[in-house]
Amino acid sequence: MRLHKYIAACGYTSRRRAELLIQAGRVLVNGKSLMSLGTTVKQGDVVTVNDEVLSIPEPKTILFNKPPGIITSTHDTHERLTVMDYLPPALLKVGILPIGRLDRETEGLLLMTNIGELNHRVTHPSYEIEKEYVALVNGKPAKNALDKLAAGVQIENHKTAPAKVLQTVPDGNNTQVVLVIHEGKKRQVRRMFEAVGYKVLRLARTRVGNIKLKGLEPCGWRDASLDELRGLGIDYDDILKKHSSFK
Repeated sequence: MRLHKYIAACGYTSRRRAELLIQAGRVLVNGKSLMSLGTTVKQGDVVTVNDEVLSIPEPKTILFNKPPGIITSTHDTHERLTVMDYLPPALLKVGILPIGRLDRETEGLLLMTNIGELNHRVTHPSYEIEKEYVALVNGKPAKNALDKLAAGVQIENHKTAPAKVLQTVPDGNNTQVVLVIHEGKKRQVRRMFEAVGYKVLRLARTRVGNIKLKGLEPCGWRDASLDELRGLGIDYDDILKKHSSFK
């Protein structure tokens, strides 16, 4: 297994940040600093990051109902609360990390796991895992604006993949729009609506793949079931096998 994948599989950090740690010389394999991103590790190797010996934890994936106003991060340099502050110590000890991000004011379903490969497959756009949002936008979006969202809109130098507009419901002078995308760029839903002339007043994610946010109070969490994880369509049994191969 590639070293950066192993570090992510241990729940220490993401693959990308693992690469940065390797390049910075903060990772030791059997006591030696290895800065090559092509480094592989095998069963029995001892991997240390910042003097902490890593090991593959028992697999754990949860659903968390994120309220607005908190950061989706493992820590924050401005001393703001993060989603990690709302989890019990037992979850933190097994290396639970957020799968992707919800921006500070976006609420709703956040999956969290200590399985690096699961994190990768859910977030990578090539796997096309659907994310469903309910957006409260100002006014009443015109049909041509919704058609543009469905076709994909330009956000800076990127054109978004086609979205699905499932429903529009009047809400006073505003409108609730149910939108489905499979990408996860920074503030994507908000920026998509801005691109067609509307402002998102409130945003909640209600579904990731087949997994729905139901029965969880804000800040509440529960374990993801095996059926839910297998239903994501990304071969969860294969992911589990790879995760456990170094135990």
